Amino acid sequence: MLTINQPAPNFSLYDAHHVLHKLDDYKNHWLVIYFYPKDNTPGCTKEACALRDDSAKFEALNTKIIGISTDSSKSHINFSQTHTLAFTLLADPKGEVSRAYEALFKLGPIKFSKRHSFIIDPSGKVAKIYRSVSPSIHSQELINDLQQLQAEYKR
Repeated sequence: MLTINQPAPNFSLYDAHHVLHKLDDYKNHWLVIYFYPKDNTPGCTKEACALRDDSAKFEALNTKIIGISTDSSKSHINFSQTHTLAFTLLADPKGEVSRAYEALFKLGPIKFSKRHSFIIDPSGKVAKIYRSVSPSIHSQELINDLQQLQAEYKR
């Protein structure tokens, strides 16, 4: 069971441009990893666009954002370009990373990432876990929690 203050599960996934991303690439930054079910669906689009619209606030908080779903890199390119997303989307077609973060839903041949999010601190530890996410308010919820976590982290 994934818990607060434990090392975040490592990952090695490709983005829409076939660039490999690993958890270690984000050391010394705060990181939001948000899992979502499917590109170009209403809830996923709402959540991604809210994160996009708040990108300056995340940047001011030294925070990178990564979206992960079981969709393909090709699907991510379309989703990212259609909605002008400035953050990275990673393809997890086998669901291995989603499973490591306990965000994989699997029913027979059907599998997708559940809408779960995680804040990872600059040392690579899980700082916050979200198992119930509302796409319309989640971006602001992340910002508020990042501000609080960062204030505590400095102490």
